[in-house]
Amino acid sequence: MKKTVLITGASTGLGKAAAKKFASLGWNVIATMRSPEKETELNLLENVLLAKLDVEDKASIKNAIELGIEKFGQIDTLINNAGFGVYGIFELSSEDQMRKQFEVNVFGVMNTVKAILPHFRKNQAGTIINISSKGGRVAFPAISLYHASKFAIEGFSESLSYELATQNIIVKLVEPGVVSTGFDSAAIFTSHPEIKVYDNFVDGFLTQWSSLHTNPSTAEQVAEIIYNAATDGTTQLRYVAGEDAAMVIEQRENNTDAAYLKFMKDTYVPKN
Repeated sequence: MKKTVLITGASTGLGKAAAKKFASLGWNVIATMRSPEKETELNLLENVLLAKLDVEDKASIKNAIELGIEKFGQIDTLINNAGFGVYGIFELSSEDQMRKQFEVNVFGVMNTVKAILPHFRKNQAGTIINISSKGGRVAFPAISLYHASKFAIEGFSESLSYELATQNIIVKLVEPGVVSTGFDSAAIFTSHPEIKVYDNFVDGFLTQWSSLHTNPSTAEQVAEIIYNAATDGTTQLRYVAGEDAAMVIEQRENNTDAAYLKFMKDTYVPKN
């Protein structure tokens, strides 16, 4: 019997690459997105079901899960990929931006997990893969809201993994570094017309960031790691994706806090 995966945010980037990867290797795929009527590629694959799902809309989550079970019999793996970034200086952010970052990246993940759990418990089997980020393990300047959401997902997933092991349900995290997708171009940026004192700092950070990330991972490379996490038969919690992510997470794990912070300041914080 073919296994079935439900993927959120499958219209672009990592979600679409993962949908193609799983489908090409014989899985049934429930490719969910906010506007499935606009999809022109995944809808051509025989073993892919397109379904409308907005992680902020609990009714749409419930409906997508029910459609998937009706079509394929059961769901074996949930991949929480939908998300976006609010970038920029925290002081310049609006309350709407702060809330939106958490509504999608944190509460959206929690909504889909809570919706799938009765099905997984009934089957006494299931895998949940939450797409985090290297920004869920380490923090850079001018990305505080995005970091806050991904740090939350890391803690949520780790704690959840202990709880759900009692039901034979496995929880995993995939932590990509910089990926050549449209993620950054879709980000929301903080700004304030009357506060300009951070401009030089942000410009300096962006210059340093660009010089250090000239060889991003492809969506397909990360999709390979997501697929491995779903199929390796282990209870491993974290999977790092990308050389840049591996480098900075290694600095975090293998140094004292003081040494790690010095490395981050020397590498990523502009001097002027």
